[in-house]
Amino acid sequence: MRAPSWVTPAGPGSRRPRLLRSDCSRESGPEGVTVSDEPSVSIGVPYVEGGSSPQVLDVYSRSVSPAEDAARPAVVLIHGGGWFRGDKSKERALATMLVDAGYLVFAADYREAPDSVFPASRDDVLAAERWAVASEWAFDRSRLAFFGGSAGGNLVVEAAIATGRPAVSWSGMFDLLGIVEATDDLPATPTTQDLDAMKSADINQTGRNDAFLRWTILNEVGGDRGLLTAASTTRHASSDGGPVFLANSLGEFVPVSDAQAMQGALSAVGVASTLQLIPGTRHAEGYTEAAIGPSLAFLRDALPLARA
Repeated sequence: MRAPSWVTPAGPGSRRPRLLRSDCSRESGPEGVTVSDEPSVSIGVPYVEGGSSPQVLDVYSRSVSPAEDAARPAVVLIHGGGWFRGDKSKERALATMLVDAGYLVFAADYREAPDSVFPASRDDVLAAERWAVASEWAFDRSRLAFFGGSAGGNLVVEAAIATGRPAVSWSGMFDLLGIVEATDDLPATPTTQDLDAMKSADINQTGRNDAFLRWTILNEVGGDRGLLTAASTTRHASSDGGPVFLANSLGEFVPVSDAQAMQGALSAVGVASTLQLIPGTRHAEGYTEAAIGPSLAFLRDALPLARA
């Protein structure tokens, strides 16, 4: 796919991407976070075509010059939603912050449960990374990282392990088997919230809800507990994996012990990581104001310098 050249919206039913210019409507950022004017956005670019599960991504870009564009880093941005809800379109505010920091951003959709269970979502994230590397978009292929929150935070660490690239994970869930075993005395209970109508920064912000967390995990494996070990990121950390930034609130939806265990698993195989612990109950994009600065600082250190 060539860098953005479309100037009119795609027609109904068309698979042609459409380009939104900086005068498009803005989505406000999380409270306390400044978001600039929107970058140019190419909407609905296919990265998996054909078969029964075509997938698309949005590309956020602000061109500077051919030389600077070719040297910029990039991020594959993965939305949350418990592996069963969520959409790349909800990542506009965070994607704009990343573009403001100098990144080209690929915000990808992926297959979701219960129609598609593990490892479908992970496979799609890896396919998005391969597509980005093979695309004609201008960026430094050696400076590509993953970024995601909640279920997206799980998927980006899976991708870091598989590719050796850095990842920023906000409130990822990792020891899925351990969480399920620890909640065997609870019913798996779906949420009553309309997650599709909520901003990412407003979801699961009131603290622990182990019955719903249990439900999301079992839903991701289609109720097959035999898949939980393979789906537990903590249990297959690899020395070939990339460095990881982890963030978690102390009293939030995802137990802080899970992030601590993920850091321990990475340390045990010699992979560097940073863990930011945040006071309160905020979950993932709910603590953007606290985590975006440290996350960007991590990426600046983790990604190699631009090639001369």
